[in-house]
Amino acid sequence: MRIQHISTLDVVELQPYRTLKRPLEHARVGIFVAEGEKVVRRLLDSDLEVISLLLTPDWLARLQSSGHLRGREELGVFLAGEDLLREIVGFNIHQGIMAVARVPAEGSLDALPAPHFLLALDGLRISENVGVIVRNGAAFGVDAILVGETSCSPYVRRAVRNSMGAVFKIPVIHLSCLAEALADLKRRFQTRIVIADPHGASTIYDVALTGNVCLVLGNEDAGVSAEVTALATDRAAIPMRNQTDSLNVGSASAVFLYEADRQRTAARGRY
Repeated sequence: MRIQHISTLDVVELQPYRTLKRPLEHARVGIFVAEGEKVVRRLLDSDLEVISLLLTPDWLARLQSSGHLRGREELGVFLAGEDLLREIVGFNIHQGIMAVARVPAEGSLDALPAPHFLLALDGLRISENVGVIVRNGAAFGVDAILVGETSCSPYVRRAVRNSMGAVFKIPVIHLSCLAEALADLKRRFQTRIVIADPHGASTIYDVALTGNVCLVLGNEDAGVSAEVTALATDRAAIPMRNQTDSLNVGSASAVFLYEADRQRTAARGRY
């Protein structure tokens, strides 16, 4: 490892840490920032390319003793005191341990397993929600996340943080046109397009979620776009009591994904 003690953040290699509020800059060069102990440890345990670490000497010692830096000889390590790291936004969140990594190569619709279980994001703008949804997707066996052209990327810093590193375990496919991709899935693989819709005519218990399925989650306020809705095989709602009309999209994703996993597990004969 190349370990460098720093007394200022004005080092060229530290620019990504200084531009945390400018995610488009990070996207343009294909990098993302991971922050906080658990997320950084999970990043180091993954197969992703880690470019650098920015952390306190105490955190470096912990990572070395735990073996998380084994095999990471190419890593650039920048050591700083807590006072300096407090200059970076969100110290209470990043805890003085951060990393910059390379966004992995895009997955492909041509390489999907059979049967496949996909999760599509249509117009989701709140990065924290995206992170929670990615974490739920990993927990309940989603094969890939399809990110529509109007959705926040799961590699935005806050999404990475809220996924608790689950984004490192699941393929992500960014699409230039979600509607075209879904139409292609229907045509080539007979993939069922199931839209999460609080006003849907069916419930999650009535809809078949086995075989080739893509669950679509829509914008936090407006829901799924008209172009994508037109492709729906099913529009399914979560039955709710006490005149509750809807759930936060992150909470709704957990309910849908659990029911899908239950059905798919039963179909494999494990229940």
